[in-house]
Amino acid sequence: MFADRVTELTFLGAARTVTGSKYLLEHGGSRVLVDCGLFQGLKELRLRNWDGLPGSPDSLDAVVLTHAHLDHVGYLPRLVAHGYRGRIFCTGGTADLCRLVLPDAARIQEEDARQANKHGYTKHHPALPLYTEADAYRAISQLQPVGYDRPLEIAPGVTVRFTPAGHLLGSAYVLAELTGGPTILFGGDLGRYGRPVLQDPAVAAEADVVLVESTYGDKDHPPEDNGEPLAEVIRDTAGRGGKLIIPAFAVGRVGELLYWVRRLEGERRIPVLPVFVDSPMATEALRFYTARAAELDPDMRPAEKGVSAFASTRFQTVASVQQSKRLTASQQSAIVISSSGMATGGRVLHHLAAALPDPRHTVLFVGYQAAGTRGRQLVDGATQVKIHGRLVPVAARVQKIDSMSAHADRGELLRWLGTLPRRPGKLCLVHGEPAPMEAFAALVGARLGWDAHTPAHGERISL
Repeated sequence: MFADRVTELTFLGAARTVTGSKYLLEHGGSRVLVDCGLFQGLKELRLRNWDGLPGSPDSLDAVVLTHAHLDHVGYLPRLVAHGYRGRIFCTGGTADLCRLVLPDAARIQEEDARQANKHGYTKHHPALPLYTEADAYRAISQLQPVGYDRPLEIAPGVTVRFTPAGHLLGSAYVLAELTGGPTILFGGDLGRYGRPVLQDPAVAAEADVVLVESTYGDKDHPPEDNGEPLAEVIRDTAGRGGKLIIPAFAVGRVGELLYWVRRLEGERRIPVLPVFVDSPMATEALRFYTARAAELDPDMRPAEKGVSAFASTRFQTVASVQQSKRLTASQQSAIVISSSGMATGGRVLHHLAAALPDPRHTVLFVGYQAAGTRGRQLVDGATQVKIHGRLVPVAARVQKIDSMSAHADRGELLRWLGTLPRRPGKLCLVHGEPAPMEAFAALVGARLGWDAHTPAHGERISL
């Protein structure tokens, strides 16, 4: 496409899967990694976390992040532990959230390794974490926050600009302008239109090559529901005297959940229940959201500091492990929001282990559940799941609400692509499982008349 300098793009993650986002951009001798995500879900995917990237980490000139979800940033400590010493460019909001999610991910991995060694449910002797908390803090020290819409040369011949994506606090599209080469738009994860908390995605920038996610490329989310599905679940669970356990992504979904609970209470559509956020990371994330109120929807900009914009009538945060244990043992009807969102680790596992055998309780999923996760197993109707090495029977009600997804559906993806000033020379679909990805490729062809490429893991293309 461009002859001045050789440009190659290698898909090292989120290629026909929704996890492990990593794209290696090589241009005129510069090597830049866009996103540095952790593989989650199926064991065959998680094993990729132990594989090295092509070339030595210290050969990278820069790392660029689209947002702070672990499937986009969770491999950073491993990269740093193996020798990367350069800067990691991201927005200020992404830097804030990385300071929360990376040490937390490391602690969970270290704790999982300790539990595996203690109880013997491992084939490895000893089981080791992928990286340590010390590795996570080293990665954090290399973060370089950059404002939105400020072009910055991050490597010789490579200039990037961040544009709001509406998916998460600090989330962005990354436009890479290459001297003597193509312009590449890395879409990251695309947010929703007309949803609370965050502003809508910005229009797309003109680019020769576009990468866009396809998580929900085969479906449309339910129409605006005014929070009624959540209200029904809360009323039903309260009527049975049970707990509502909501596994939620600490740095995104918790805020929207609290927004809706507060609103539904204010409209007297649900009983006023104790609402516990059992995630110190989520509590801190809410404070970051409040501190960056200018990036939120106008109605989410509180007059006072703190988490008041998200606090319901009987809102409580759970800080200590002892408090969490007391909440797990409590028989009080309540709403418990805890991470992780796919039930892969964290405090929510203790709540699930206690609640799942009891039919009074409800477990509600409000986000995407990747293949191979406990969340997917439960949503798919599992009658038992393994938690901390033991099988737990499922008698509680398990429900899922798709309207709170932070990922654009197929209609919203098409809407965003329609904001491109011109047709790109190459469109690559990423961050999707094969069926939704192929369905969206067909839809793009039918509606826009564009060809869409679906790169394979490890595929390298010349631009």
